[in-house]
Amino acid sequence: MRNTGAATVVRPGARRRSPVEAATETSDTTGVDAPPRARGTLVALLFAATVCNINTVVAGIAVPDIGRQFGASQTALNLVALATGLGLSVSVLYLGAVADRYGRKQMLLIGIASTLAASTLSSLSASVEMLIVAQVLVGLAGGMAFPTTLSLITALWVKGSGRTGVIAIWSSVSSMATIAGAILAGLVLVLTSWHWVFMLSTPIAAVAFVLVLRFVPSHVAESNTPVDHVGGVLSASALGALVLGVSIVFAPGGALLGGVLLALAAVLLLLFGWRQARARFPLFDLSVARQRLFWLPAVGGLIAVGSLGGAMFVGEQFMQSVMGYSPLQTGLAVIPAAVSLMLAAPLSARAVGRLGTRDTMLIGYAFLLVAMLSMLFWREESAYPLVGFGFFMIGIGVTFVMTASRRALTSSTPVRRAGMASATSDLQNDLGGAVMQALLGAVLASGFAAVIAGKIAASPDAASLSDEVTRALQSSFASAEQVAQQYPHYTQEILDGARASLLDGSLLAFFIGAAVTLIGAAAIRFGLPNREAERRLAEERTEE
Repeated sequence: MRNTGAATVVRPGARRRSPVEAATETSDTTGVDAPPRARGTLVALLFAATVCNINTVVAGIAVPDIGRQFGASQTALNLVALATGLGLSVSVLYLGAVADRYGRKQMLLIGIASTLAASTLSSLSASVEMLIVAQVLVGLAGGMAFPTTLSLITALWVKGSGRTGVIAIWSSVSSMATIAGAILAGLVLVLTSWHWVFMLSTPIAAVAFVLVLRFVPSHVAESNTPVDHVGGVLSASALGALVLGVSIVFAPGGALLGGVLLALAAVLLLLFGWRQARARFPLFDLSVARQRLFWLPAVGGLIAVGSLGGAMFVGEQFMQSVMGYSPLQTGLAVIPAAVSLMLAAPLSARAVGRLGTRDTMLIGYAFLLVAMLSMLFWREESAYPLVGFGFFMIGIGVTFVMTASRRALTSSTPVRRAGMASATSDLQNDLGGAVMQALLGAVLASGFAAVIAGKIAASPDAASLSDEVTRALQSSFASAEQVAQQYPHYTQEILDGARASLLDGSLLAFFIGAAVTLIGAAAIRFGLPNREAERRLAEERTEE
């Protein structure tokens, strides 16, 4: 049994508390369920998580404006949008282990401070390449902070309804921060330039730093084993190659480089697994990871969060470029997702207790599939209720899947390896979002280029177009807009063709998203045990 700093107190006949009550009661009133000054600690961790989640979404809203300023290709714009997720996904596993060993609170403070510096660098970017690098640094800073928030929850709250309630709150607030970031980014773009959207998280980061410094305890149930730095470098390199490979392989002209990166990722992942199987102190404990109640919920959550991230990324460009929404309208359009996240949080926490991990995740997947299918009906003239319905459904689905998944991860992992569970959960957010965003973004870019190439070939003026103009038309919607301005007699024709091409590319991306969602649901249905079998497995682990 881990040391919680207090003895367990059982009160016969006491009223059963709700998850939120159990989560926020202090140790002064319960003696065990939560750390001292639990409310302040929880608020501090939620502020820190909010910083990271806002940073993952602001670039997606600003992509059209960034494309117009730099004349960037769709592939480059995809990299801008997923750069923060890339930085997060390559670092959370390694840095989560470092935090477990050397201090979670200390790593959290370093991450928040680094976020302030990297966000400022992003806002000052003078080229699309500089912006991509700066956003990767924002992601690396988030990799120091975000996994630590969940590992601290695991270490500070006792397993049971209290911890489940905190995880549900943390999940919903993290997801709502993503939605809020999109809304705020849209408002900023209406009032000023895209540079300022990258400063949105800085005031929250400053408040989070002070709250963490004041309320979060240091050195609680941390590991005393050495960190596998070789494994850390292998994992970071493998995940980076994977995300970049997916983002490039389907893009126009990217098949060779993308294929090489994916092959490299496969080799590095095999080396990482070999290293972890033989290391005395592995970074990723394969004896834990091979459990069905660990790896299947991890993969299921990765797909769910990826569906949200990919749908928002493609949907934001669709709404602005095809449906004619302003950046603010685009941000406001996703409010139904925030509402459904908030409504579903307490329901998902209760569902996990009553139905178990498998059935709760399947409920979530049903909502995700409905959302993806509804997006296949989006058109240029579609009324907003159809758009709002899709985001409302996807919010419910993600909440149910992620509450069940994170509860399974933290329950399957010893508290001394809390960083492994939290890092895996963060990989669901960051790797899932990055891979699906990269995949759907690449499909969007490929579909756009293919359709507009067909329109160019069918045009009677095709022979008069230079290679440079042809490449610009196929590069991205923003690039096509610039070409349209250079040819005023053909402006409307070029824009209509670009919108039609983006529409076709977006629908293909949504179709791929629905197919991946179905695959994830099938894996959960046939791979995870039902509630009773899950309970028996938990009892067997307790007896070992």
